[in-house]
Amino acid sequence: MGGVTDPARTPVEGGEAGTAGFPAPPSRLLEVRRLGTIPYGEALELQADLVRRRRADEIPDRLLLLEHPHVITLGTSSHAEHVLADEDVRRLLGIELFETGRGGDVTYHGPGQLVGYPILDLKPDRRDLHRYVRDIEEVLIRALGDFGVQAGRKEGLTGAWVGDEKIAAIGVRVSSGWITSHGFALNVTTNLDYFDAIVPCGIREHGVTSLERFLGRSVDLEAVSDRVVVRFAEVFGRRLD
Repeated sequence: MGGVTDPARTPVEGGEAGTAGFPAPPSRLLEVRRLGTIPYGEALELQADLVRRRRADEIPDRLLLLEHPHVITLGTSSHAEHVLADEDVRRLLGIELFETGRGGDVTYHGPGQLVGYPILDLKPDRRDLHRYVRDIEEVLIRALGDFGVQAGRKEGLTGAWVGDEKIAAIGVRVSSGWITSHGFALNVTTNLDYFDAIVPCGIREHGVTSLERFLGRSVDLEAVSDRVVVRFAEVFGRRLD
């Protein structure tokens, strides 16, 4: 579930408790881009380009918010047996399969799930991968709290949890120059049946949930996106464009 080795090219999912929740005074700009629904492969290419441009200081910090069509992604510590749906079943369900450079195991993305890809320069004061993961968790926990959901962390695991069910997954990558990519996936109105195609994040003993299922009512994904943006700027000490 991750760790800290060489920050030059370190995919991470998880780590020890950090110092989430203590934002610096807002100073650095955060550009937010809402991209709608885009294919996973296209998002990978976009992130690679933005990481290069952020490292060269051609763009400010940027938060990409989007949805993906049905896709299963394999992290750097994934296990083939955690993909339960074979190629024929995936084709029938319209699910793509991608290997990716993020940390973690197997996860699913699809419609109704808010995906966030922060492209941030963690220098000079946030060069701590464990803190970075904890801070993303804090963003999600606070945003869920805005909808009356008491989410939290689960010891030894990453993400945001409601009881024993994961409502948001995290898998990140930090490249040379402490530039981040990949990020988080928050189940808002997600069809949770698609998670039957995998062992989510390689965790068999716990389930998944969504904001819609927990609240027992429909939820507007854009409203959730708005709260995530506000909480992200708050936790990371950024000013919004």
